[in-house]
Amino acid sequence: MENERLKKQIEFCLEADKEKLVTRQTLVSDSSRGETDAEHAWHLALMCILLSEYADEKIDLLKTVTMVLIHDIVEIDAGDTYAYDENAKQTQALREQTAADRIFKILPEEQGEKLKALWYEFEECKTAEAKFAHTMDNFQPVMLNAATDGKMWLKNKVKLSQILKRNEVTGEGSKQLWEFSCNNFIKPNVEKGRIKDDVN
Repeated sequence: MENERLKKQIEFCLEADKEKLVTRQTLVSDSSRGETDAEHAWHLALMCILLSEYADEKIDLLKTVTMVLIHDIVEIDAGDTYAYDENAKQTQALREQTAADRIFKILPEEQGEKLKALWYEFEECKTAEAKFAHTMDNFQPVMLNAATDGKMWLKNKVKLSQILKRNEVTGEGSKQLWEFSCNNFIKPNVEKGRIKDDVN
């Protein structure tokens, strides 16, 4: 008799593979193409492992890594919503909730509920792990935008006020990483004109 639990887990693993097909607005570091959701999730997981010492609160690293690995899985159905696309953001919550209901249901019930709860925890951004996961989720694209000479910021006419709004919670997970991001990624691109300064 086939193992039904294993079959469901394998089905979920194959479904998760579709994250490789979801292209984000952030370019990879050589500017050759947009990164995929899967690449973004892998990069966040690695960065959590390397940079967790800068978390403002003690975190469960495995929980945080798991959180960043599954936080965008809903985009298999919902698609990537660009951080500065105000129209798309109006329907984002509903699209992602519908996707979460379908995708996590593929797993055995208790596993699916556990991952779905972790996804909710990330969205609510209240625990130490969720706050640091959000720090990573915001730090990484800013880092890549800076590495690609602000091409996507310039192309999309992104304003400093939008970046600051997007990063409202970044410092809650790590004040040090937020300050580093401001001083090394954001401010130099404001000075170069890649980001429009509508604040000062």
